[in-house]
Amino acid sequence: MKVVIIGAVAAGMSAASKLKRMKPDYEVVVYEKTDIVSFGACGLPYYVGGFFNDSNMMIAREKSKFIESGIDLNTFKEVIDIDSSQKKLTIKDTLTNEIFTDNYDKLMIATGASSIIPPLEKSYNNLTTLKDMNDGIKLRELMNKEENKNIVIVGAGFIGIETIEAAKKLNKNIYLVGRSNRVLDKVFDKEITDLLEEELRKNNIHLHLGDTVQEYVGDENINKVITNKCEIDCDLVVMAIGVKPNTSFIKNTDIKILPNGAIIVDEYGKTSVNDIYAAGDCATIKNLSTNEDMYVPLATGANKLGRIVGENLAGANSVFPGSLASSCIKVLDMEAAVTGLTEERAKALNINYKTSFISNFNQTHYYPGRERVYIKLVYDADTKVLLGGQVAGYKDAVQRANVLATAITAKMTTTQLGMLDLCYAPPFATTWDVLNIAGNVSK
Repeated sequence: MKVVIIGAVAAGMSAASKLKRMKPDYEVVVYEKTDIVSFGACGLPYYVGGFFNDSNMMIAREKSKFIESGIDLNTFKEVIDIDSSQKKLTIKDTLTNEIFTDNYDKLMIATGASSIIPPLEKSYNNLTTLKDMNDGIKLRELMNKEENKNIVIVGAGFIGIETIEAAKKLNKNIYLVGRSNRVLDKVFDKEITDLLEEELRKNNIHLHLGDTVQEYVGDENINKVITNKCEIDCDLVVMAIGVKPNTSFIKNTDIKILPNGAIIVDEYGKTSVNDIYAAGDCATIKNLSTNEDMYVPLATGANKLGRIVGENLAGANSVFPGSLASSCIKVLDMEAAVTGLTEERAKALNINYKTSFISNFNQTHYYPGRERVYIKLVYDADTKVLLGGQVAGYKDAVQRANVLATAITAKMTTTQLGMLDLCYAPPFATTWDVLNIAGNVSK
């Protein structure tokens, strides 16, 4: 049995490793168009900001280790076409431009996603994205130049907000330009984003929300960004307006995709074409609550579904249970997390829901370090079953969201959350934890 995997980052190498452990006799071939494998891009903003200095720390496993395990790992090899009827691949060597073909018995697509860049009249030396290792090395170099004081970040999603952390640590003047009227509007409801925006403004981050970039002014370097509302002098521009799945090479197949190009897969990781699987940032993932196909490019889902695909390529019949799209972010000194359905999503799905929003403290008043925690719950109006939760605060917020993810997975009610037997000691909680209080308020 010959299995070919396209892409050697999170999902691809999770699948390859699991498959090789289960079926050592299988021929497992991996094609990767760069020379970077098993790379954790989530660390990039913190590498740029100097929170750590060795870029290799973002490599989960060295290439040599995969090769030693029997995986035929081929770097600088880009698959440019799939003939699913003949089970044949067309591949380009990105160093020599040589074209060659290969065949497969089973195929996995794990090509990830790329940063979206709007059409520009020309390229600029001081404009970059932050998606791969090369981006990180370039942005770190630019950010560390003393003369680059004014940083314009275009895009108020995860990457844009995390880049603020890097720039702030390096004492830059930061301007965030976002088309939406809220930061992280696709992730959190307004109650939470209001808190995050307050934290940003408190730290002198210039928020230009509801703004659209009209023009970049400069020759080799951008020195001014013109929006529909203002002009911003700048020394460096970071483009973070979103990502698109790397799936253009499947255009000659019958693989079904979402409008954005993400490959639709079922709970086994199978595509609509026989013997072809997909996972990671190029593919959809099943929603645990609604079973809908959603595009959530997160490392957690990529690794987990990738492992499931690896098992199924080995002949298993493993089912991916679904995702709550649980995610978290550090916004300067504040942290926030979300799991399950937001109110906006519940409304779009016509669910009969209710919400509650409360704030209380993470621990007792007499032990040093007490901070407020803010919790929003979304739950079924009739059954009181939890559907989603969002948590923000300066201490212990994200880990409380993990409790909510567990509760939603277990289909607990708000009443059960209110009586959940959570740990208590003065440094860690109050006798009625803030999660208990949120549940009791929602009964």
